[in-house]
Amino acid sequence: MTKAISPRARKVRILATLGPASSSPEMIAKLYEAGADAFRINMSHGDQKSKIAVIEAIRALEKKYRRPSTILADLQGPKLRVGKFADGKVELKTGSTFILDRSKEPGDATRVELPHREIFAAIEAGARLLLDDGKLVLRVTSHDADVIVTEVVVGGMLSNNKGLNVPDVVVPMAALTAKDRSDLAFACEQGVDWIALSFVQRPEDLAEARKLIEGRAALLAKIEKPSAIDRLEEIVEMCDGVMVARGDLGVELPPESVPPLQKRIIEVSRRLGRPVVVATQMLESMITSPSPTRAEVSDVATAIYDGADAIMLSAESAAGAWPTESVAMMDAIGVAVERDPSHGDRIHFTVIRSDPTTADAIAEAAKTIATTVSAAAIICFTLSGSTARRVARERPGVPVMVLTPKPETARRSGLLWGAYPIHTKDVASFEEMVAKSKRMALRHGLAAAGDRVIIIGGVPFGTPGSTNVLHVVRIVGDELKGYAS
Repeated sequence: MTKAISPRARKVRILATLGPASSSPEMIAKLYEAGADAFRINMSHGDQKSKIAVIEAIRALEKKYRRPSTILADLQGPKLRVGKFADGKVELKTGSTFILDRSKEPGDATRVELPHREIFAAIEAGARLLLDDGKLVLRVTSHDADVIVTEVVVGGMLSNNKGLNVPDVVVPMAALTAKDRSDLAFACEQGVDWIALSFVQRPEDLAEARKLIEGRAALLAKIEKPSAIDRLEEIVEMCDGVMVARGDLGVELPPESVPPLQKRIIEVSRRLGRPVVVATQMLESMITSPSPTRAEVSDVATAIYDGADAIMLSAESAAGAWPTESVAMMDAIGVAVERDPSHGDRIHFTVIRSDPTTADAIAEAAKTIATTVSAAAIICFTLSGSTARRVARERPGVPVMVLTPKPETARRSGLLWGAYPIHTKDVASFEEMVAKSKRMALRHGLAAAGDRVIIIGGVPFGTPGSTNVLHVVRIVGDELKGYAS
């Protein structure tokens, strides 16, 4: 039995992370009904086999709700960690000397193994080393090929295998570990829609992932290293989407620098036409509380006002006590912000300059015409999804219905601002395109009799990249008569 679901009352998308609290088919359906538009599978936790049932449960939503589902597989990336201590943990005193070396002997309060050869080659005197998510801070005083001598700037307890961040230098590590390559191959075999690459430092980091994906999924770059900011535009141009991963970004940079960088990353991503996700600690208190703090609500609202395509829940939906409530709260914030009369002006603070192409000109015109004639929706016929991305970049004030004969294009569009993707049969003529647009808009509740809709497509039909038609039509009351598929 299929169950239709009404179009979202907001255009910003919600990406919900799945985990121990939300991996059952029943809970995934509840999250979707509460407002989740796409689902993140964190490849850092659990084994591949356990992910199969989760992916199948997400895909089962398509039959139940008659809508494409969107899955993002987030690769773990190269995790830097210190070795083990003889007693399991030690206390590092502020002002003391602490050594990281290549010896595999258990550590003590004076030294510990650092099993990452690349750091020894890249480190510089004066560079900071951050331990345990930035709780402890070391500063390098001297180094050679096997030993890094540091002064403890901020001390504290340090236990086995705690994480290490190196914010002041570019560490020449491969962006993909052996685990990442295995997880990437698995995710592509399972047909996920997006692959997220962690700890991107430079555009070259994306090349190997792109090659391994072979077009089977879209590639999303997570911006969580200061070095990535130095080459931000190049990185954004090399990927299909961007995530502002504020967790590690906030560890390696002063907290006060993260909000301006968030705005800059969103601005660059929008200008270059890449969907952008804002992530990490958005409703952190809802891991244990049924309601968020006012500051968290304001944080989510700020990302929406900035024009992010999607906002993401992490532990709130993956391991928290209130996963559906967290999604419902994000949905409520999104609806409230987008109803603000000033929202339309604020999301257009970012100046989008269209490329001198017919497709870009049509996308820009569609936004303007939709406002002028009070259209109910913009309807895009697309094979690759590029037309939908162009229109979403303009942030029109109406929903963007994405009609495509390719299920992978419909699914990947789930992260686009305002997108309402539908997998449907292709059209072969202008008349068929217009008729199908009207029927789909009525059937899915995006327009009613008497409404105008804007149709964008390309002639000849079935040719990717041929967007060259914009047509405005009014829907009449009997458009659904005789329509069976």
